[in-house]
Amino acid sequence: MNRTGLSVLLAGAAAMAGVAVAQSPALQTQAPPPAPAAAHPAPAFQGGYLPKGAAPSSLTLLAAPPAKDSASQARDNAMAKIARSLKGSPRWTQATLDADLKFPGAANTYSCAVGVDINPATTPRLYTLLNRSLIDAGLATYPTKTRFQRPRPFVVAGGDICTPAADAGLRKDGSYPSGHSAVGWAWALILAEAAPDRQDAILARGRAFMQSRVVCNVHWLSDTEAGGLVGTAVVARLHNDPAFRADVEAARSEITAARAAGQTPTRDCKAEAAALSNDPMPAP
Repeated sequence: MNRTGLSVLLAGAAAMAGVAVAQSPALQTQAPPPAPAAAHPAPAFQGGYLPKGAAPSSLTLLAAPPAKDSASQARDNAMAKIARSLKGSPRWTQATLDADLKFPGAANTYSCAVGVDINPATTPRLYTLLNRSLIDAGLATYPTKTRFQRPRPFVVAGGDICTPAADAGLRKDGSYPSGHSAVGWAWALILAEAAPDRQDAILARGRAFMQSRVVCNVHWLSDTEAGGLVGTAVVARLHNDPAFRADVEAARSEITAARAAGQTPTRDCKAEAAALSNDPMPAP
């Protein structure tokens, strides 16, 4: 992965939001999404939903990361050790897939849990909803990341990571809180609202998505938990935005229509389910 992606996108958003953002490949997307067939024009890229100063303050929400000799850090160490043992397993492969937040592919991260393919041609409002909320959730983590600059597990304890091309950038990017986890849990909450009949599957997938960051050896467990809290706060704030609420309603209608048309995910849902069902990592 290179150093473009969401770090560049967030830099532009940060100029409007008044937030300092590290130049890191830790979170990646691209804007605008590539144009599909002319019959299905892609949604225009619009950035996040939240205006300057409206995002929840992660510095207010979160305590400092665990101290070096604390019980919390011991718990992080134990989970990191388990995670390092998963290298090369199906769970490691799934965590590698979860690490990629570049669009259009990332839009389908939860497609198996939702039960339909998510793309700019057949579910354009849902696609836009995920793309824009990624910016809001990712941006909200950076004040705390920048303040604490917590070293990542592979920096402290060694071991490989599932995205080796991102190694150099990740070493310079604070581990706490996990931006991927903020985005992933925000998406889970949003999708659970858009497809309430699949709520349990979607939220379980959200938890697994956050744990993928531990499996990849790039985040401590406490990073992911803090990221999930930031994602929750962002979604709560997003419900005050009329454009966000309109997109959620439109997304619900698109999902219903896609199911009625017999549309199914293009991802290998059997392989994903098998990888996640054999996850040996204990629940937090």
